Amino acid sequence: MTVVTFTLIMLLGAFLAGFVGSLSGLGGGIIIIPLLTVILGVDIHYAIGAALVSVIATSSGSAAAYVKEGITNMRLGIFLEIATTLGAVGGALLSTIAPTSFIAVLFGLTLIFSAINSLRKKEEHIVLESSPLAKKLHLNGTYPTHDGEVVAYGTKNVIGGFSMMGIAGMMSGLLGIGSGAFKVIAMDNIMRIPFKVSTTTSNFMMGVTAMASSVIYIQKGYIEPGICMPVVIGVLFGAMAGAKILVRTNPKKLRIFFACLIFVLAINMIYNGINGKI
Repeated sequence: MTVVTFTLIMLLGAFLAGFVGSLSGLGGGIIIIPLLTVILGVDIHYAIGAALVSVIATSSGSAAAYVKEGITNMRLGIFLEIATTLGAVGGALLSTIAPTSFIAVLFGLTLIFSAINSLRKKEEHIVLESSPLAKKLHLNGTYPTHDGEVVAYGTKNVIGGFSMMGIAGMMSGLLGIGSGAFKVIAMDNIMRIPFKVSTTTSNFMMGVTAMASSVIYIQKGYIEPGICMPVVIGVLFGAMAGAKILVRTNPKKLRIFFACLIFVLAINMIYNGINGKI
């Protein structure tokens, strides 16, 4: 396979990954790694490096819009980034010494978890009274609704959410994904943040988390420009195309379809990991 052919395949594959990731709500990085490792035979460490760079690019673009709309809780995001950054660095260091078969199996299991979580019924949790620690850190906030109303909310269980964020960061650094599912669980289920705020704040945090772990991958030589450039371009354009289609279609049916697709990819990753093919 020539370099030009390889690059074109990556560009097309990354576009599809961004497209599927946007429609499923799981992000393009979670599709990129199976594409590069299983189909194109790229070493999983280089695939993780490329996925991290794509997470940085996509998060930076979409996070700015959410911050401008006033939905993202900046103070909460910056506070929780302490945990995710430490976890991401630890996960990246672990990734460089862990067997590739172990990473592949863990990645497959994480795909299954993320796919199931994307189908979970999302409910708004409005907590008016914050916990004492949340009050001390001023983690409460407000967000606007579609009709212009401003909704105030509080925050609970700061320690539990902070701990879960450390795990989310470690998974991001270890597997090269945004770990949005874990971050949303930390804020939505544990800290009782409204779902709309938790998803946008999670998106705001993804880029910083990926940047922290990508430093380790750069030092180890796993960020290859020839792989990263077509991946980033393809994922960005794919995500934009997916966002336009999402507003015209039934998101529930799309999520069910792509959750099944991701489940198949996960089984493939686990199978190849167990058999030492990755």
